[in-house]
Amino acid sequence: MAEVLVYVDHVDGAVRKPTLELLTLARRIGEPVAVALGAGAENTAAVLAEHGAVKVLTADAPEFAEYLVVPKVDALQAAHEAVSPAAVLVPSSAEGKEIAARLAVRIGSGIITDAVDLEAGDEGPVATQSAFAASFTTKSRVSKGTPVITVKPNSAPVEAAPAAGAVEALAVTFGALATGTKVTSRTPRESTGRPELTEAAIVVSGGRGVNGAENFSIIEALADSLGAAVGASRAAVDAGWYPHTNQVGQTGKSVSPQLYVAAGISGAIQHRAGMQTSKTIVAVNKDAEAPIFELVDYGVVGDLFEVVPQLTEEIEARKG
Repeated sequence: MAEVLVYVDHVDGAVRKPTLELLTLARRIGEPVAVALGAGAENTAAVLAEHGAVKVLTADAPEFAEYLVVPKVDALQAAHEAVSPAAVLVPSSAEGKEIAARLAVRIGSGIITDAVDLEAGDEGPVATQSAFAASFTTKSRVSKGTPVITVKPNSAPVEAAPAAGAVEALAVTFGALATGTKVTSRTPRESTGRPELTEAAIVVSGGRGVNGAENFSIIEALADSLGAAVGASRAAVDAGWYPHTNQVGQTGKSVSPQLYVAAGISGAIQHRAGMQTSKTIVAVNKDAEAPIFELVDYGVVGDLFEVVPQLTEEIEARKG
């Protein structure tokens, strides 16, 4: 069976969930070979093996931490040359998509971004994507070179599938461009204790109907009761009620959780483009004609200031 390269997104050896989802998809089309780079790369092997990696290629060098993107592309290109894979899978983050695009150019291959599913095909992997602001679902495949595919978080389940996970050192030669952009400083992001928005299994978002920054505490309370991330519509962000980093939509972040709760959000196409692939959608809005109700699985026509606190209270009671 052909091997499939999986780029590992990790922090000092702690593997992030989207990578484990990629291993699930990789097993559908071949044998996963993980590529872990930077500090703690070797510490990823046990988790990767537990989820199906037959081999883990590791490399660590100062360049991975001190310079942006290009050293990682150099390493992934070296892995591609060593393995000759059937495909290369990368998490669909901002950095992941840049790495994938640069790699595709270097190896002369086609690229598919923001896939939400992946299956084996007679002529190579077939990827499912949402197109035109999630109005259409498409299936496509790369017709030239090794397919390079980025996959959105929450597109596949995390499944245990124990494999060998043999660790091998990856020899990397950095090119002249690797040191072109240097990282001069880093500022740790303040932790809210909530899941990362793009990776969360549950997202609770507030919109114009929240009617003020002080009222987002209602949204946060519901999110915390569910162990969810907090999102916001563009209208709420533009009004200064919530940080731009939490914006869900075409000009914000794209999410695909198991459960998406929209409170006080009308459902403009800009917002729908960022959340329409959610598995289950629940909306609370006092306007029965709001466009959001066109795509929900469950809708509540009512005042969010009455409905959301009651929902939070009920969830807490059931948990207790």
